[in-house]
Amino acid sequence: MSQQPDPDEMRVGTAEREEAARLLADHYSQGRITPDEYEGRVLAAYEAVTLGELRPLFQDLPAPHPKYLTPRFDPPPFVPVYQQPAAVLPYSPKSKTAAGVLQIVLPFGIGRFYTGHVGLALGQLAVVVFTCGIGAVWPIVDGIVLLANGGTDAQGRRLRD
Repeated sequence: MSQQPDPDEMRVGTAEREEAARLLADHYSQGRITPDEYEGRVLAAYEAVTLGELRPLFQDLPAPHPKYLTPRFDPPPFVPVYQQPAAVLPYSPKSKTAAGVLQIVLPFGIGRFYTGHVGLALGQLAVVVFTCGIGAVWPIVDGIVLLANGGTDAQGRRLRD
């Protein structure tokens, strides 16, 4: 049986020490540590030999921390696409064509009433009425988008083609 080495006993190099000093300078410039603390922590960072000696320098500071001090997580195992279960998404009984045509022909939010988006439909109706018809651009563009990309009904189901 093999044992994993303690990550805190891993040796650090010059690049890690310099990154720690740079991040400490960022914390100092934001006023999180005093000049004396900054000087002491930077000296300790340059004298550090292992990760375990660098970790305490950042324990009481918020992010950012050096990337090498964050715990490492193994990625999830690879599952080929052909083995992944297919998501079964139910379709709406409503048609995207009907919704789009209603939006274009009757630009008062009628297509959105049809799909069940009452709040959006009332908003479009209010904009058209208050702008004396100029706001009809919104429902017309919405209808074109419904025809091109489809959409969802009020329950979040995709509209039928």
